[in-house]
Amino acid sequence: MAEAEEAKIYTRLMATAISEALGDTPVVCLLGPRQSGKSTLVRRLLPKRHYVTFDDPGLLDAAQADPLGFLRALPEQVTLDEIQRVPELLPPIKLLVDENRTPGRFVLTGSANLLLLPSVNESLAGRMEVVRLHPLSEMEKQGTETSFLETLISGALEAAVSESGQVVSGTAEAICSGGYPEPLGRPARSARRWYRQYLDAVIQRDVSAVAQVRKEDDLRRLVEYLAHQTANLLNVNAASNDLGLDRTTINRYIAILERLFLVRQLPAWHRNGMKRLVSLPKVHMVDSGLAANLLRLTPSDWSLHGTEFGGLLESFVVQQLICQSGWVESELKFSHYRDKDQKQVDLVIEQGRRVWGVEVKRSASIKRTDAKGLARLAAQAGKHFQGGALLYSGTNTLPLEPPNCFAVPIDRLWRE
Repeated sequence: MAEAEEAKIYTRLMATAISEALGDTPVVCLLGPRQSGKSTLVRRLLPKRHYVTFDDPGLLDAAQADPLGFLRALPEQVTLDEIQRVPELLPPIKLLVDENRTPGRFVLTGSANLLLLPSVNESLAGRMEVVRLHPLSEMEKQGTETSFLETLISGALEAAVSESGQVVSGTAEAICSGGYPEPLGRPARSARRWYRQYLDAVIQRDVSAVAQVRKEDDLRRLVEYLAHQTANLLNVNAASNDLGLDRTTINRYIAILERLFLVRQLPAWHRNGMKRLVSLPKVHMVDSGLAANLLRLTPSDWSLHGTEFGGLLESFVVQQLICQSGWVESELKFSHYRDKDQKQVDLVIEQGRRVWGVEVKRSASIKRTDAKGLARLAAQAGKHFQGGALLYSGTNTLPLEPPNCFAVPIDRLWRE
C-alpha cells in the first residue's frame, strides 16, 4: 500500500533540494521512513509523471521477473516508489541511464536505506543523488522558515530578554506529536492505534526487504527497549542481558532498525579521529512521537513525570537539528561528546574543522555549571570551536561561558 495522503498540506523544506537534483542528475533517490511523506511530496512536485509503486503485488512480481523488460516498457521519466523491494532494478537502471543521461529520468523512493541493503550491489555512483526526507520537523509543522541551526552556525545568536513569561510552552506537545503526518490532528486514542499499527506494518512488511528475521517479537521488544534507552550510550552487553538475546543478534537487529530509519546511532566525538572509533555511540529513536507512544507518555506527563522526558527531549532536539541541516548545510557532521570525567555535550556539530556544541536541559532555569560540558568541548576543540547553545525551557537568551555560547529557549527550534 502506498503512503497515505497527508490530511493537511505541509510545506516540505527539502522540496528545493529535490528540484535542484532533478535538474542535473539522471536518478534522484528520496529515502526516509515509511509514512514520512515521500510519495506525497514527489507526486505534488511532479503531478504529471508516471508513478509506479512496488507496494502493488502485481507490479512487484512483474519487475522481479524481468527487471530490464519492465523498465523498458515504462515512459522515459518515471517515479518508482518503494524501490528497496526490487533491488534487481538498479543494474538495469544503470544501463538505461548510460544510454540516456537526461536529468530527472528516474525518481526512486525508498523506506529503507538503499545503500546499506545487503542485496544491493549497484550504487549508481555518479548517476544518482540521494535526498533524505525525515518525518516532519517542528519547523515544517508550524510553517516557520527561520532555522535555528542556520542562526547558530552563522554566529548570529544574540542575548535577548523576553517579556512573555518564564517558561516555554508547547515542548511536550511537540515531542509527543512527532513528525509522521498521518497521526497529526487525530484524537489521542486514534493516534496511539496508528503508531501501534505503523510499527506492526514496518516489522511485518518492511523488515523482509532488508534482512531475514526469525522472530519478529524479538525485534519488537528491542524497539521498545531502545525507546526506553533513547539518548543513552549504546550498551550492547546490557541489552543482551536484559532481552535474553546474544550480542550478535542485538547488533544485527539495530542495523536493521537503522536501515528502516527507526533508530540512529550518534558517534562519539574526539579531537583525535582514531579515538572516536573506539568510543561508544549514543542511540536515538528517530521520531519522538513513536518513542513517546512506546513509553506511554503524553503531554500531561511533562509536569507530572517530567524526568521521564529527559532522553526523549534530547532525541527530539537531535532530530530537529539533523532535519534542519538538510536545507541549511548538508555537509554538517553530527556526534556527541563525553570524556573520562563524564563531562558531556549532547550534540557536536562539525563543518570541516569548525565545531559547535548543543546541550539540552529540561529546566526553565540555568546555573553556571550547566555549561561545563560546552567549556570542556571548547577546550578540546581549541581554535576550531565556534560557539554553542544550551537549549532550555526558559524564555530568555542569555550569554554563557565559553564565549559565543548562549542559553536559548528551546522553542527557537521552531519559532521565529
